[in-house]
Amino acid sequence: MGVSGKPAELLEIESVLDDQVPVIRRFTGGGTVIVDHGTVFVTFICNKEAVPNLQPYPRPIMSWSSSLYSKVFQGIGDFHLRENDYVFGNRKFGGNAQSITKNRWIHHTSFLWDFNVQNMSYLKHPKRAPAYRSARSHLDFICRMKDYMPRSTFMDKTVDATETQFSLRPIQLEAIRTCTEAEFCPSSRFLTNEELEAAAVALQK
Repeated sequence: MGVSGKPAELLEIESVLDDQVPVIRRFTGGGTVIVDHGTVFVTFICNKEAVPNLQPYPRPIMSWSSSLYSKVFQGIGDFHLRENDYVFGNRKFGGNAQSITKNRWIHHTSFLWDFNVQNMSYLKHPKRAPAYRSARSHLDFICRMKDYMPRSTFMDKTVDATETQFSLRPIQLEAIRTCTEAEFCPSSRFLTNEELEAAAVALQK
């Protein structure tokens, strides 16, 4: 759930509590997404000057990222950026979120390579939905990437497209954990049952 998201407006709270679904309020903006083994994340963490002539504001960053992914999905599924979503035709398969500070920006995407239909019932129809959704249900609004390309192909093509913008060097996650001594205090956090219950009570008033 995005940093400014309100659980009562975005989640079927009773179902979330009954099924003990963890809810994370992340530090970036954007909407709410169900995350499981079928979700693929791609994140760009960039210094302000990392991409020449790119203004560090939401729309220019969004435009830049869609241009990069146009290389990944060239000739596949009528890919384009629609409002703030990546879509094939008029069905969403990628949701985006950003965080921008004075000297750095983050742009990350949750790609729906696959999803469990039942899990979508935890999400309410958001009040601030994109116009192109046209009040469609989640299942009519989204699609699976696996119906368009293999997961490994997507990863390879994303690396290839990213290499047109940056000089890449692969590194193992464990190496990242051991190469820094700086303390990190994450601002993303799990919402407690008490917070979710309070949101549910407030909704009933």
